[in-house]
Amino acid sequence: MGPAYVIGTHDTKGAELRHVADLLRAAGLAVTSVDVSTSDKSAARADVSAAEVAAAHPDGVDAVFTGDRGSAVAAMALALERWLPAQEVGGVLGLGGSGGTALVTPAMRALPVGVPKVMVSTVASGDTAPYVGAADIAMVYSVTDVAGINRISRLVLGNAAHMLAGALTREIPPGEDRPAVGLTMFGVTTPLVTAVLERLGTEVDPLVFHATGTGGTAMEKLVDSGLVSSVLDLTTTEIADLLVGGVMAAGEDRLDAIARTGVPYVGSVGAVDMVNFGARDTVPPRFADRLFYEHNPQVTLMRTTPEENAEIGAFLARKINAFTGPALFLVPTGGVSLLDVPGQPFHDPEADAALLAALESGLDSHTRLRKFPMAINDPEFADAVVAAWRDVQREVAA
Repeated sequence: MGPAYVIGTHDTKGAELRHVADLLRAAGLAVTSVDVSTSDKSAARADVSAAEVAAAHPDGVDAVFTGDRGSAVAAMALALERWLPAQEVGGVLGLGGSGGTALVTPAMRALPVGVPKVMVSTVASGDTAPYVGAADIAMVYSVTDVAGINRISRLVLGNAAHMLAGALTREIPPGEDRPAVGLTMFGVTTPLVTAVLERLGTEVDPLVFHATGTGGTAMEKLVDSGLVSSVLDLTTTEIADLLVGGVMAAGEDRLDAIARTGVPYVGSVGAVDMVNFGARDTVPPRFADRLFYEHNPQVTLMRTTPEENAEIGAFLARKINAFTGPALFLVPTGGVSLLDVPGQPFHDPEADAALLAALESGLDSHTRLRKFPMAINDPEFADAVVAAWRDVQREVAA
């Protein structure tokens, strides 16, 4: 196991960083302190100097120490993001205000899931999504500013240090050695995923991700980390939000991890009939004349149009064409969610047909596409998903 890395701007947080490092050493851990200050590249304040970290920037040290705080912090964040994953890291503890948090957490996100990561921050009581992303970062609110050792900071910093020490010194009992399968799910595709898991039983270790934007991203981070052996990406609704403008969008790189790794993949079009917004009064005015369904007081769903479904299908086809591993994509022509079946508010055969047509016209090879005359949550479709998963497993073994 590598050492505990304690990272922060030693020009402004030196006393606090040294205090945390001493607590970790007292717990019996090897510690490497890292300075990411941008004020003086020649200062030697930690085991690893700011200049050493800055040298990892693609444009070199001078791209970091610009004299402008904003650009310097952004450049140092990029340098640290490249430098830290190249080290033998046991765990990481960072300290900072808004700037320090924005500087350290990108490097934390670049580390594999499972490497302990603790960030003590003045912004941990607000929206932490920009800092945590899809990573397993534990954020601890500093309560007071990270500015000196006092009766409050001594407690908060001590708890944070002991959190990391506990993670590094206590062994996690191993689970059963079953292949890990990543699945994406939404409320309106829950019957499908539940039925698939019932059919697979104890054959797999299922990792189910809520397709809320970060869910798909988190799954793909695990794919990149080699922690998922196959993927059942049955709910690709995040792409609808991405392309139309909803609040649960995946990034443009959704599905790229599948292409990079060649992980065995079975996908479908779960919940692409809807775009997600918050409460009804938060929906952008440009959508005023659209068809909506109020899922609850905080979530409003908007039906995608045939034109938008064609765009979603083209996006999916382009991504699937880049896959290098065994992959099958399944389309239920009888509806893509609980709301997209006869008698339900989002039932729209024309929109579903536009989705399928775009997939068929965009795919380089139709051998990867399978169509079924049923709705996505029908038991027979779950049977088809499991059969497809077994087919891609056999292709791997061949």
